[in-house]
Amino acid sequence: MNGKSAPVSTGEIHEVEIQSVGGKGDGIARVKGFVIFVPGVQKGDYVKIKITKVLEKVGFAEVVGKAEKPVGMPRESKFATFTQEEVQRQEPEQQHYNDTEDFGEES
Repeated sequence: MNGKSAPVSTGEIHEVEIQSVGGKGDGIARVKGFVIFVPGVQKGDYVKIKITKVLEKVGFAEVVGKAEKPVGMPRESKFATFTQEEVQRQEPEQQHYNDTEDFGEES
C-alpha cells in the first residue's frame, strides 16, 4: 500500500449518487474520491449504501435504502433538450444528390 488508507471502512453507511455504470453492470459511486462499486443501481440514482468490502484502491457496497437528491442539484437528463427557439433556428441540412439511373455502375 502507498501509506494512504481508504477513506471508508467496512460497515459504514453513506448516501451517494451513482455516477456511472461499469462494464460488468455495477454502479460506480465515489466517497471522498474513493471508488465504490454498487450492484443493482442505475446512473443517476441516489442511494444509501453500506460498505461491505474495502480493498486498496476500491470498495464494494450494497444498497440499504433510497436517498433524497440533495436540494439544488438538478438530475442530469440522459436526453438532449432544446428550447423552442433553438429548434426554430436550426435549418435542415441541404443534401444534394445527382439523379441517375446507373446505380453506381461504370459507364
